[in-house]
Amino acid sequence: MALTEQRLAPPTGHPADTEAGAAAASQQWGNSAPLALAAFALTTFLLSMVNAGFVAKGVEPVVFAVAFTFGGTTQLIAGIIQLRAGKTFGGVLFSSFGAFWLSFWALAQFFLKDVPKAEVGHAVGLYLIAWGIFSAWMWLASFRTNIAASPGAVKVGGYLGLVVAGCAAYLSAAEVCEASYGREILPVGPLGKD
Repeated sequence: MALTEQRLAPPTGHPADTEAGAAAASQQWGNSAPLALAAFALTTFLLSMVNAGFVAKGVEPVVFAVAFTFGGTTQLIAGIIQLRAGKTFGGVLFSSFGAFWLSFWALAQFFLKDVPKAEVGHAVGLYLIAWGIFSAWMWLASFRTNIAASPGAVKVGGYLGLVVAGCAAYLSAAEVCEASYGREILPVGPLGKD
């Protein structure tokens, strides 16, 4: 092959490829949303297992390690990839929840020890309220994304709604029965102070 033929050959070596097309193909990244969702799901699952009392609080260091690496760092990177791909909602959502997990890790590892013991619950509550507000506005924005209208999402929402409705009905029945009989009929456990 002559030198001019080598210079004219596409970088992939296939005659149908063009230099611009090959360069664009080498720069494409996959969809980072499944990675971000997996990071969120796994980290949330671990923390929820501790919070629900299914595992001892002594395993929290494992949760914090996963919150820092997978839930935080991985999700933050996946969110930045979403932003680079022009996907604002996914980018903001995943980057922000990555920051949530990183800040949760930092709060637990470094900062809560400086909060007076009697105020730790209030400090964590303030932190979670702020993130709850953020989650609420992202939830509102989600109604304009294509997953919100999908039949699968609606069905999952329906199942979750049934669970919530069942919990509310049970609690209502427990309260009415206790008021009627003057004692606990349907157990609900300690709910705190009235």
